[in-house]
Amino acid sequence: MSSEDVKTNQSAVSTIVNLAGEAKLVQPPSLELLSICKSLVAGGVAGGVSRTAVAPLERLKILLQVQNPHNIKYNGTLQGLKYIWRTEGFKGLFKGNGTNCARIVPNSAVKFFSYEQASKGILWLYRQQTGNEDAQLTPLLRLGAGACAGIIAMSATYPLDMVRGRLTVQTEASPYQYRGMFHALSTVLRQEGPRALYRGWVPSVIGVVPYVGLNFAVYESLKDWLIKSNALGLNEGSDLGVTTRLACGAAAGTVGQTVAYPLDVVRRRMQMVGWKDASSIITGGGKAPLEYTGMIDAFRKTVKYEGFGALYKGLVPNSVKVVPSIAIAFVAYEQVKDILKVEIRISD
Repeated sequence: MSSEDVKTNQSAVSTIVNLAGEAKLVQPPSLELLSICKSLVAGGVAGGVSRTAVAPLERLKILLQVQNPHNIKYNGTLQGLKYIWRTEGFKGLFKGNGTNCARIVPNSAVKFFSYEQASKGILWLYRQQTGNEDAQLTPLLRLGAGACAGIIAMSATYPLDMVRGRLTVQTEASPYQYRGMFHALSTVLRQEGPRALYRGWVPSVIGVVPYVGLNFAVYESLKDWLIKSNALGLNEGSDLGVTTRLACGAAAGTVGQTVAYPLDVVRRRMQMVGWKDASSIITGGGKAPLEYTGMIDAFRKTVKYEGFGALYKGLVPNSVKVVPSIAIAFVAYEQVKDILKVEIRISD
């Protein structure tokens, strides 16, 4: 065999190896679609499981946020939960959870999927800009990816969040009863118009940037730090256990919700504006609830008439709820992804 033949064969082998390597990186459309579906399923399951686990605290938080200050019925976490149990029974603790899950399952699915896709896109741009193909996401870049994911997911499911808030607030004594999510949607559309379904959207967008952004940034950065610093005896490439992931998720939830909570209070109050047959929780025994012309007006009137502390009404049950909720959501997502064997790695 001549030297030219040897070179030709080596070139052919090299070409085949390169093509094989590229084939591993580029998945067929059917596999890519399957991977997307599995990622969406994992996110949906994570959202449904985490929110159902803390549904009573979620309902109490909303009741504390919107109740009329002239007629206080819920005064603290334990008293509030006992009052709901006494006046509405066990079902009262989970009122609005069906609608919440109908909202949070697609919201969580879109949020986790959007975060992974945004992270990949941002990482690619970052590597192109720095010229370093081995560069990894920084906490600030993770914050940006999380913010993008939060805005996309929240905007896609906002009308469901709006009617969920009203379903959660209404009681047996409410003048008019929404019979369920679709009835509430149609009633709001008919009586208040389509714009009412997005009432409070602006503070939601502003609030979701630090909330979801910090959740993802803190969670992913803590995981990386624990592995790279060998804090728990982990080596590079090791996987964190469920307990450690829960702790990282709890820290992420605490930071995110504390920063964004005032915006959540304002958003929830704005969602109640225009409700003709408002719940007695809002009307406060006949006293008309405050009307807000916008986000700034809602902030101003809340602080003026109820003090700065009103912006943190419901923070305690929300903290008790958010910490395990975010932790469970992150762990459930990763566990379901492992079960479905979804091979999605942001660093790829």
